[in-house]
Amino acid sequence: MIATPRRAAATAAQVSTQGDERFAAALAMIAGYVDAYGYLTFKTYVSFMSGNTTQTGFLTGQGDFAGAMPSLLAVVSFVIGVFTGTSLTYSETHRSWRVRFGVVAALLAVSIGLTPLGWSRGAVGIATLSVAMGIMNTALSHVGAQPMSLTFVTGTLTRMGTHLALGVTRAPLRDAQGPWDTHGRRALLLLGVWAGFLTGAMLGGAAIPRFGVWVLLPPLLTLLALAVFGRWPERTSTALASGKLSPEP
Repeated sequence: MIATPRRAAATAAQVSTQGDERFAAALAMIAGYVDAYGYLTFKTYVSFMSGNTTQTGFLTGQGDFAGAMPSLLAVVSFVIGVFTGTSLTYSETHRSWRVRFGVVAALLAVSIGLTPLGWSRGAVGIATLSVAMGIMNTALSHVGAQPMSLTFVTGTLTRMGTHLALGVTRAPLRDAQGPWDTHGRRALLLLGVWAGFLTGAMLGGAAIPRFGVWVLLPPLLTLLALAVFGRWPERTSTALASGKLSPEP
């Protein structure tokens, strides 16, 4: 069978999306891993802002304003990280994804380096890691045409449930990239991202009691390698900057 240009383009899109799916799950695993470290160390999430918002609210409602400050600091720092990452995406910086991964790796290194000085146990540690996770959350906004958020687990599960329901009712997928792109496939993609986050949290929970702050070294080295050698994110960053994709939450 002779491949037509349309068939070749669809095949290329499918192969590209498959690579993006694995990349999304890996980044979600890093986010879950670091979030587990943040919670076990500070009793504050550094990427799960829904939990921090709830914690800020109920502690404030109980009159424990001091207790609400760490989770509120994490929320503010995360927004600063998202602002920074998005600004880099739309800047004229060549290959801004390299800069973003490099900055996140540097912030993890700062967190490790400050620990012996006793500075990373409180506000500084929370702010550093929350900014890092905010930046990393901007690294991937879509896989194919599917909006993606690495740390918004509730949104991931909501989208997964929606695709499952639409698949059962045989509703058409309006932005399908080809016959292979179905509601069921997108549900599996989102399941993989959720599973990646869960796996990262499990690994972090198992490693932290044994290795302390040094558990941040594997994600640091991974992100540093992506900053130096990685190639995948270039096309997503280009699409975002050109307006073809929007950084949906």
